[in-house]
Amino acid sequence: MQTSRRFFLRNGALALAGTTALPAFLTRAVFAATATTTAQGKKLVVIFQRGAADGLNIVVPWREPNYYAMRPTIAIPQKQVLDLDGFFGLHPAMVSLKPLYAQKHLAIVHATGSPDGTRSHFDAQDYMESGTPGLKSTQDGWLNRALQAEDVLTATRIKQPHTAFRAVALGTDVPRTLAGKIPALAISNVQDFAVGGRGPKPAPTSTAFEAMYDQSSDSVLHSAGDSTFEAIKMLRATDPAHYAPALNANYPDSPFAKNMKQIAQLLKANLGLEAAFTDLGGWDTHQNQGSVDGQLANRLRDFSDSIAAFWRDMGNDAENITLVTMSEFGRTAHQNGTGGTDHGHANAMFVLGGNVKGGKVYGKWPGLADHQLNEGRDLAITTDYRQVLGEVVSKTIGANNLEVTFPGARLNPKQFLGLV
Repeated sequence: MQTSRRFFLRNGALALAGTTALPAFLTRAVFAATATTTAQGKKLVVIFQRGAADGLNIVVPWREPNYYAMRPTIAIPQKQVLDLDGFFGLHPAMVSLKPLYAQKHLAIVHATGSPDGTRSHFDAQDYMESGTPGLKSTQDGWLNRALQAEDVLTATRIKQPHTAFRAVALGTDVPRTLAGKIPALAISNVQDFAVGGRGPKPAPTSTAFEAMYDQSSDSVLHSAGDSTFEAIKMLRATDPAHYAPALNANYPDSPFAKNMKQIAQLLKANLGLEAAFTDLGGWDTHQNQGSVDGQLANRLRDFSDSIAAFWRDMGNDAENITLVTMSEFGRTAHQNGTGGTDHGHANAMFVLGGNVKGGKVYGKWPGLADHQLNEGRDLAITTDYRQVLGEVVSKTIGANNLEVTFPGARLNPKQFLGLV
């Protein structure tokens, strides 16, 4: 394909000369020097499972006798569990992730979650995204602060400005996770997206984005200059249907899969993307949760197949990607009277990446005997979720000042699990 115009760097800022023809999705236009990630060039993808996913049926402790006693109709039969290590196994709908575990790219942390005991979806999500459990006054998100911590680390070494695509959320709004001083984009699709700047309430339209640039005195915003708008117009005008994923990347036909594919598009386009966020709802299984088949199984199949397709789509670039999943809390150990589970406590997190020390289920297992349950009803937490995220951000984007990212958590790198 002939490309008559191209992106180029001018005076350290992203400039656009326009494009009349594009290879695949976007010209690989912004040179490596613009991506001001750490020297390793690592990228972070965060997935939030909204609604409180049932970690006990996702990563099944199939050797626990009480697991089957507590879940007479929704437990995963031993013969259908995808065994991981002789004690834990994946739900059979997650078969697409099993090879990634076997290849040691995928690690799992069980019995993890927020130390705050709320069972409110709204409060729990807010606390997890702010990174300050129990504290409602926090205005920004942990991932935004991690990017701020990275800037402090690299200020004396890297002078090039970040691009407008440094932090991107796939969705209609910038989530609390990315709210803060670092500007973030919210993209539903390449034709129609909003942009968020400071604070927890992002601007709803791209015209507001232009106004933000016109009125702001922030040097970070102005460093990209008017040429950033041209880049955004180019992105918005590009038909995503022209993007061709890798041959073995078979994305499902779902909104979540579409988001994962667009993250892959943006990463491959070399637009300076460092941190990407997306979420997936439908995990609040109070009724008719199902076992091998049913409501949860369908959600897990979409979740797993989309992540596996993304990993394959990234090809060799996957070595520089770290992906982490989280949910606001788990679900009760006992099933309820309507074939579902209610709001619980501890859960399971997934960490996928080229440098991840996978093929292992991490964390101290608390047990499912009645006397071991939190408040007599839930899987107990043995690993603070901030410990997992703290290790990830310090080892990927270089956010080593953990007190900035997770104030008050008192995280100690010596206590990291050794995931990355």
